[in-house]
Amino acid sequence: MTDTMNRVLSYRKHLETKLDPMRYEHSLSVSYTCMNLAMRYGYDLDKAEVAGLLHDCGKRFSDEIILKKCIKHGISFTPEEEETPAVLHANYGAWLARHKYGVEDPEILNAILYHTTGRPNMGTLEKIVYIADYIEPRRFKAANLPEVRALAYEDLDETMYRILKGTLEYLDGKKSKIDPMTEKACAFYAAVHEKSEWK
Repeated sequence: MTDTMNRVLSYRKHLETKLDPMRYEHSLSVSYTCMNLAMRYGYDLDKAEVAGLLHDCGKRFSDEIILKKCIKHGISFTPEEEETPAVLHANYGAWLARHKYGVEDPEILNAILYHTTGRPNMGTLEKIVYIADYIEPRRFKAANLPEVRALAYEDLDETMYRILKGTLEYLDGKKSKIDPMTEKACAFYAAVHEKSEWK
């Protein structure tokens, strides 16, 4: 058994005791979807599996408690993130991945950190985790899921654009606060879309 497999099994065992059952199943499903996308795009399978598995490792407390944990551990966050605390589990999760799970790979840590907001010019693993979190098989609420699931295996950048655009429209319709990083990410991928064959 490889070192990576040993680590993954250890992570799974620990996460199963920390996350509620549905969150744990979601984490497994995202992990498998990340590996699937990694196969499609020629990315490192082990890194994709670990990033997908740990992407929600910080989502085990209420938003208020996560905010307190971020303050306690000196985890940086913006005033806007404090106003939209649902995104802070990504900041806390990246910290946990490094300090509790021993992950040092910056690509994995960034994939965890930006899996809720996205950001401009994301790396391949960041896009894979962001997209896998949206399209994994247990997801069912988004109206455009069949289209986005198919698109994910054709073009990561266009998939990012469609997901981000839909997310902003959804949040705007609910009159919810929107993290500025998500707006910046959408603007970036909208510009990529304008120059692409998908326009």
